[in-house]
Amino acid sequence: MTPEEILHKYWHYTTFRPLQKEIIASVMGGNDTVALLPTGGGKSLCYQIPALASDGMALVVSPLIALMKDQVSQLRQKHITAASITSGMHSSETAAILNNSVFGNIKLLYVSPERLKDRTFIDHFRQMPIRLIAVDEAHCISQWGYDFRPPYLEIARIRQYHPAAPVIALTATATPDVVQDIEAKLEFRNGKLFQSSFARPNLSYSVVKSDDKQSLLLRIAHNSRGAGIVYVRNRRRTVEYARMLNDNDIPAAAYHAGLTMKERDKRQKDWLASKHGVMVATTAFGMGIDKPDVRFVVHMDLPESPEEYFQEAGRAGRDGLKAYAVLVYNDSDVDALRHGLERAFPPIEYIKNVYRAICNYYQIPVGSGLNSRFDFDIDKICNSYSLDYLSFFCAAKFLEREGLIALPEHNELMSRIQIIVGKEELYRFQLSNSKIGDMVSTMLRLYGGLFTDLTPISESIIAKRCGLNETNVANMLSELDRLGIAIYQPKTLRPQIIFCSQRIDIKDIHISDKNYRQLKDNSSARREAMIAYATSADECRSKMLLRYFGETESDDCHICDVCIARRKETIASSFDLAAAIMNTLGNEKLTIRELAGRLPNVSHDDIAAEVRRMLDKRLISMDENMKMSIKQ
Repeated sequence: MTPEEILHKYWHYTTFRPLQKEIIASVMGGNDTVALLPTGGGKSLCYQIPALASDGMALVVSPLIALMKDQVSQLRQKHITAASITSGMHSSETAAILNNSVFGNIKLLYVSPERLKDRTFIDHFRQMPIRLIAVDEAHCISQWGYDFRPPYLEIARIRQYHPAAPVIALTATATPDVVQDIEAKLEFRNGKLFQSSFARPNLSYSVVKSDDKQSLLLRIAHNSRGAGIVYVRNRRRTVEYARMLNDNDIPAAAYHAGLTMKERDKRQKDWLASKHGVMVATTAFGMGIDKPDVRFVVHMDLPESPEEYFQEAGRAGRDGLKAYAVLVYNDSDVDALRHGLERAFPPIEYIKNVYRAICNYYQIPVGSGLNSRFDFDIDKICNSYSLDYLSFFCAAKFLEREGLIALPEHNELMSRIQIIVGKEELYRFQLSNSKIGDMVSTMLRLYGGLFTDLTPISESIIAKRCGLNETNVANMLSELDRLGIAIYQPKTLRPQIIFCSQRIDIKDIHISDKNYRQLKDNSSARREAMIAYATSADECRSKMLLRYFGETESDDCHICDVCIARRKETIASSFDLAAAIMNTLGNEKLTIRELAGRLPNVSHDDIAAEVRRMLDKRLISMDENMKMSIKQ
């Protein structure tokens, strides 16, 4: 089938959105391709259709578990064979997906970048009929970007197993330098770049300088209809602002990384279902969330970069209807953003000392610790060694860049168990403890290797097979641990740290001073660009953002706070709008759209409002074709 036939068969569309057809043709022509499309621009079709048009399958690498699950669900509803492998899945389910992929029974397989380091996955991947590798959120591969994630560097390494398969890299936010780095890191051959405008004609940007942020937020929320997102930079204020909104009859909820996975999922689902209108969140919220009717996004603090701001603000108005992005700041926010640069880039010696502190805390000797995994309790480590929390965390992120440790985000580990008694002793225990014994028998049938290794298990699956509830199963497993029959490690929602290499003596750790300096300079430039955006009152907000992303020929948006203020000044100082409309009509009959075309410095909304006033005063009339003329 042709791409057009696939589009119509599965999505019931007859035409592609801008650039989709050209991107698909590039990929199907075997070209490595970068697709820069705005949020809601239809990026996923650019790899889904080539996958369906081929005789093999596509691997899709994405850091967004929620989005992966959502896309797989949508594809399956269209009877397209798709699957995702995520942390927390049962090992038998993962094995089935991998085997189905090898035998060509899956068209699109979604995985996180961390999965690419897994030996079992690679062994299967080498045998899969891969025809395309798609990289979502591709800006994460660039260390010069704002959201670098080291596991993305694994993508180039797996290309060797399927050298004929092209790569398509997709993102909604990337500067020209980052695009160039994406192509280099993915080892592009015959690379093609397709970029649509970053302009959002329906999104009105505004900046407000205020020392009374709470009152301002209340006014915005009261005056806005529909769903909204309020971004703040720390967990405590998510709770404070959400409480303040609820106290003023505006349904709101707080969302931050300190909540359990279950609580985050519930609050997100409630917000998507419009059970509360406003989500007050840290940047942990929003990635991959598809809620088209968000009418406003408010930032109560300065983001660290225009990329971060553009992506978060862009979650408003994805349905194409008018929406608002408001940035609220004061002088202390500017000072804090600049001061934060030094904390975000602690000295290289400090970074090395943090590595030593982490290794000592977990009692890892030099030359050991490879693939060790521990709960990552930052507070305890910082208290043990009298370290500043933020500086410590930033140093840990540098160690992650260097490949020494990994800090998986929102990682839900499966429970693990190992039976540490012999089979005969276990059998005697089962006979004398029938209820737990039956559960153990079920567990032995479900999982292999229980006598030799700590084996991932699922309490919910065991409970279902035994006709018990999950809590009962967990209690029984804990009892086995207490009695010395087994080692039971319940699943955890705590942050984790993984040692990606054996411990190195700090004198042998080499962090490039040149790279360190360049990363710091780039971060400083992004912060200054964000401050310039906030403090400027002379240039169209949209135009400033577009220029940052390489669009130097854009027009004023006419709907941001700067454009509106400039237009009001122009109208007030240069002419009376009613007189301008009368002069423009003359002896003609014109629609409001035609009038707007004749008055380019006046917004369509202002013209429409003045036309209604003039109709009420019978200064003009309107015929059946909606054309205005001067009343005779």
